[in-house]
Amino acid sequence: MFSPAPAHIPTPLAPERLPEHVPLAVQTRDGLVESVHCGSVIAIAADGRALLTAGEPLAPFYPRSALKPLQAVAMVRAGLELPDELLALASASHSGAAAHRDGALRILDMHGLTPADLENSTDLPYGVREREEWVGGGGKATRLAQNCSGKHAAMAATCVVNGWPVPGYLDPAHPLQQLVARTVADLTGEEPERTSTDGCGTPLFALTLRGMARAFGRLASATGPGSAEAAVAGAMRRHPEMAAGEDRDVTALMRLVPGLLAKDGFEGVQLVGLPDGRAVAVKISDGGDRARMPVTVRLLAALDVDTSPLAGIAAAPVLGGGRPVGLLQAVDFLASPETSGTANSPDAL
Repeated sequence: MFSPAPAHIPTPLAPERLPEHVPLAVQTRDGLVESVHCGSVIAIAADGRALLTAGEPLAPFYPRSALKPLQAVAMVRAGLELPDELLALASASHSGAAAHRDGALRILDMHGLTPADLENSTDLPYGVREREEWVGGGGKATRLAQNCSGKHAAMAATCVVNGWPVPGYLDPAHPLQQLVARTVADLTGEEPERTSTDGCGTPLFALTLRGMARAFGRLASATGPGSAEAAVAGAMRRHPEMAAGEDRDVTALMRLVPGLLAKDGFEGVQLVGLPDGRAVAVKISDGGDRARMPVTVRLLAALDVDTSPLAGIAAAPVLGGGRPVGLLQAVDFLASPETSGTANSPDAL
């Protein structure tokens, strides 16, 4: 009897110790739990004290695009000057709308650069509506359409401002990336546990939720005309549609809660800073996007932030035959210390 050769199956990697994530959100359908999303969270005070925790917030993770506001701070510290809407775009995982693509072009043109100077990966627009319009018009994957093009245009521009070489600006040894690494360490108060490369090609640092929350608390509470942190945070608050896009939950979050600073990241990451220096950080362990915002709103409510305007992003209906039959929502993870040795135990941090 003929037996076809088995398909190649990769040898499983021996995992390191897995983080002790806990259930944070569930999707129910007619009263039955259909899916469970685990992860870790932390909320900190302005002085860095842990106020609320669940899971293992000190486990190293890759913040992905949540690093962009920190990278933008480094560029402003290096002398980059941009109008507010373009500085917000430099901090963005944008949706790829015309305003975003044109904004990246403006950054390049202001510094004598062209799209050929960009070194990010190519992609279609990130936003669903924006992607459909782009593809419907015959658009292909390009560096300008890719969601990090504003950041990359700003990185190339920062090189021009400082007389650094533009080719190779993504190399970890390049002066720009060395400055970014120092700035990330300064803002988070941490040295990265390890480094990697993000999807767009920039160096990526493994940090903790506590460190990233500390950085966003610093950005959100910064004041003064000479502060790079205040410049980046103010630009994002004033132009959330450039820091993300229309139809994006982080845009809605910044519009609905005055003074709040928010940035998401691939693989289920959400960071929020408040004007008083408090901050929250969320990592959904399965890397999915849908549980990120309900968990974040639950944390903000626990910090006595008025979340009544956020009902539209605090939960999502589950449909059956076009009608609601369930709900995606956060569980009361802050009230269940028995689920983890670190849950609800900020003193351990």
